[in-house]
Amino acid sequence: MDIKAEKENIQTHIDKGNYHAAINLAISAMNECRREKDQAGVDEFLDFIKGIVDTMADEFGSQ
Repeated sequence: MDIKAEKENIQTHIDKGNYHAAINLAISAMNECRREKDQAGVDEFLDFIKGIVDTMADEFGSQ
């Protein structure tokens, strides 16, 4: 998997505020890394998912 390209694609959804699609795509990419036994890729997508959740918390959470 081209992790950089996948993350760039996911980022376009984040930039549009389409967090649901972004998280789904990131989970799918993480699962592909799991199937390929690419632990570094799994970790990278888990960090990316955390970043998406943090962005959502900043945007929608109580202040």
